[in-house]
Amino acid sequence: MSPPGEQPRLSRRMRITLCQGVLAFAIVINLLILYYVSRLQQQMFHRHRDHVQPSSRLLPDAQKPGVTILIREFEDFENYVPDVVQSFLKQKPEQPVMVTADTLPYPPLVLPDVPNVQLVILKPAPDQPARLSRPEMHVKTEYVALVPDGVKADSTRQLDRMLEEFKANQGRVQMVAAAVQSFAPLQCLNLQVSLREWTAQYSVAPSTRLCTALKGDAVILLQTKDLFNLSAPLAKPLLTSLFIQTSLRGWTVRILDVSFSSAHQPLLSSSHNQWKADNRAKASRLQLFRDFGIKRVLLEDGKQQWFGCSKETPRCFGTVHDDTPEYLYQNRWTPPCCLQALRETAKYVINVLETSGVRYWLEGGTLLGAARHQDIIPWDYDVDLGIYLEDIPNCDLLRNVESGSIVDEKGFVWEKAIEGDFYRVQYSEHNHLHVDLWPFYPKNGVMTKDMWLDHRQDVEFPEHFLKPLLPLPFAGFTALAPNNYRSFLELKFGAGVIENPEYPNPAMKKLDKGK
Repeated sequence: MSPPGEQPRLSRRMRITLCQGVLAFAIVINLLILYYVSRLQQQMFHRHRDHVQPSSRLLPDAQKPGVTILIREFEDFENYVPDVVQSFLKQKPEQPVMVTADTLPYPPLVLPDVPNVQLVILKPAPDQPARLSRPEMHVKTEYVALVPDGVKADSTRQLDRMLEEFKANQGRVQMVAAAVQSFAPLQCLNLQVSLREWTAQYSVAPSTRLCTALKGDAVILLQTKDLFNLSAPLAKPLLTSLFIQTSLRGWTVRILDVSFSSAHQPLLSSSHNQWKADNRAKASRLQLFRDFGIKRVLLEDGKQQWFGCSKETPRCFGTVHDDTPEYLYQNRWTPPCCLQALRETAKYVINVLETSGVRYWLEGGTLLGAARHQDIIPWDYDVDLGIYLEDIPNCDLLRNVESGSIVDEKGFVWEKAIEGDFYRVQYSEHNHLHVDLWPFYPKNGVMTKDMWLDHRQDVEFPEHFLKPLLPLPFAGFTALAPNNYRSFLELKFGAGVIENPEYPNPAMKKLDKGK
């Protein structure tokens, strides 16, 4: 029997121990909760990081030696892509092959069901990861060979020799080419692209082996990293797109003494299919030049192709703000189609003025272009002519525009300008490239007018500059200009203006005179 008072003390100790246990249990539970909450937060953070930085997961694996066959251009309605693939696999069963298409081909391509052959659809699908539509994520080899439809591989030595030749010429060329045997031989061309002037110019290369572009069917081999560092590596037409981009980078291609046979000549079996293919190729070429901002192509045979504006379309640029057209901000000059339309309009208007007995002269920046370039200034966007106010009644078109715009028999639009007291002749109702006619009249031996614009060249000048008017070459014809045009221009623009070109509003955009 416990001594008196012992039992209560024991109970108190037991109660304290029980409370401590409950407290310890609660602490453990809280620690477990904190641990799992922390784990959950970490998982959510990693998921968020992976979501906002997908590029860290989309980097391709390290490239291995070898060549991937890449087939890009073929027609859905008739092609020999499965045969091309089989011909390469016959020579080397493990040969990597990738077929790319903008959308899923229909009828479907029947490709070998092996891991080293894959079809990559370039158009992203909303329910698929981005990497599936990015071909650079699927090429695991150091080199890629661009192979056209209908090609047949006859030997493993074809690709091996191309690779050997590439390595032997590395540092001197960035691409090597093997001709595809066809009715038209592979031709070596030089290509010069001026994005500033919106122009691509082809010419026959002095060498038959080393050039910057090719005409004809060929297998092209280059490094994978070089191909996929281009801004549009698989744009169509493939070789046109490829050589425009590579010529801008100063790359060259060497034609090798290697060739591939063509299993199908002609490639398409009917004239109807050929017609469809030709129309698609024409549309692809038009879209390519629009995307690349090329509006004029000079071919090796001297012919020209235009991909810009015309009388039936709007001009290539919108409303001009602060005397600085939008193309100057793109580091480009006036599109060549616009310059051509301005030349045509100026020649036409001057002919009308001369026929009607309206005295005129080249004014402002137009005269400056004639003095400096014998043409329109390469970045100008209109043509300015001065006319004698008293001669306006001599021209029916100018006299009658007071009652509204007139579209003449050639499609040019004559109107009184809404901006002020002068006249404007537009290229067409659709295309508003124009010639402005500024009426002046003599007053005490000075040529003046009733409306002035906030342009530094818009000033009065002595009439003796117009007596006499002198012929000056301009835009492919002869126009009349003030006598002593240098003094006339320096009066309007400042000393040395002919020798020191500048954009119309240097405060907004300065001319880079180093280019």
